[in-house]
Amino acid sequence: MSSSSVKCSVLGAAGGIGAPLSLLLKQSQAITELALFDVVPLVKGTAVDISHVNTPSVVTGYTKDDNGLATALKDADIVVIPAGVPRKPGMTRDDLFKINAGIVKDLATAITENCPKAFVCVISNPVNSTVPICAEVFKKAGTFDPKRLFGVTTLDIVRASTFVTSALGIPNEAAKYAVPVVGGHSGTTIVPLFSQSEPKIDSKLLNNKEEVDKVINRIQFGGDEVVKAKDGAGSATLSMAYAGFRFVESLIKAKYQGESNIVEDTYIHLSASPNAKKALEGLVGSDTSGIEFFSLPVKLGKDGVEDVLSLGQVTEHEKELLKACVGELRGNIEKGTAFITA
Repeated sequence: MSSSSVKCSVLGAAGGIGAPLSLLLKQSQAITELALFDVVPLVKGTAVDISHVNTPSVVTGYTKDDNGLATALKDADIVVIPAGVPRKPGMTRDDLFKINAGIVKDLATAITENCPKAFVCVISNPVNSTVPICAEVFKKAGTFDPKRLFGVTTLDIVRASTFVTSALGIPNEAAKYAVPVVGGHSGTTIVPLFSQSEPKIDSKLLNNKEEVDKVINRIQFGGDEVVKAKDGAGSATLSMAYAGFRFVESLIKAKYQGESNIVEDTYIHLSASPNAKKALEGLVGSDTSGIEFFSLPVKLGKDGVEDVLSLGQVTEHEKELLKACVGELRGNIEKGTAFITA
C-alpha cells in the first residue's frame, strides 16, 4: 500500500494507554485513517475528541456493537493492542495473565479474519506471554508472519536512557543515549546492556556496582514506581503511550517513508530473521531451548523485521542478568503458548 493511504487501528483506545497513544498517533503525518476500538462506549467520544486535531488522519470510533471490531480492523496496515486491565498495587505483570490472555486471544482472532497482513504491535501485558498467544492464534489460522509481530518493549529502552543519565547527573541528555535492553518485558527478564550504550557510559558509574544495580533495578521495576506514585489509581500509561507511539512511528518510517537504518529493540519470534538466533546465542550461549521469543535490536524495513543486529561482548555482570532472564522467560513463553495449544 502506498504512503498516501495508511490505516492504523488501536484496540483498547479508550483506556489509560490507548487514549493518549491515539492522540499521539493522530499527530502522524503518514496515517490517513485512525480506527479506535474499545469495549466501553467512551471510545466514541474519544474518537470525536481526537478527530478535532487538524492532522491528516480521519478518526473513527467503534464498540462491539454493529460488528465494530471487524470494521475497525478491516484492511488495517498497523494494529496496536494496548487493550487489557491495568496493574494494581501489588500485582505483577504475570498476575494479569488470566484476564488479559483471553482479551488478546479474541483480538488476535479478529486480526486473522480482517487484516492478516497487518503489522501487529502488542502492548497488552504480560508481553512475554501475550505475544506467544498472538503467534499461536495466527499459526492456527495460517496467517503467522514472524516479521510482522512485535512485542513493544520500547518503554524499557526509554526508561534505560532516562535513568542512566539521571544517575550520571546529566538528565537533560537522556535522548542522546541509546542503551540496548534485551530479553523480555517484565522484572528480571528486562536486561539493560550498559556495556553496549551509545555513547559510552562514564566508567565512574559502571565501576560502581551498587549504583549500577540500583539503576538496573529501577529499569526492571520502573512500573512499580509509577503504580506506587499513583497511589493505586493507575499504572504506567502516559510513558507507555509515548513508547508505543515511538515504535509505531519507527515502523512507519521504515515501511512507508523509505527510511533506512531504523533500529528498535523489540520482542520477536526468532524465526523472523536468520540472525536472530545467532544474536541470542551470542548473548546467552548455545542453550536456547524453549526461547522462541526474545527482545533484540531489530532493523525495521518495508516487510517489518529486516534483520537482527548482533551485540558486542557483554560483561560478566550482564551474563548473570541474562541467565536469570532466560530462566524466567522460558516459563512465560510456555504459559502463553499453552493458553492456546493446551
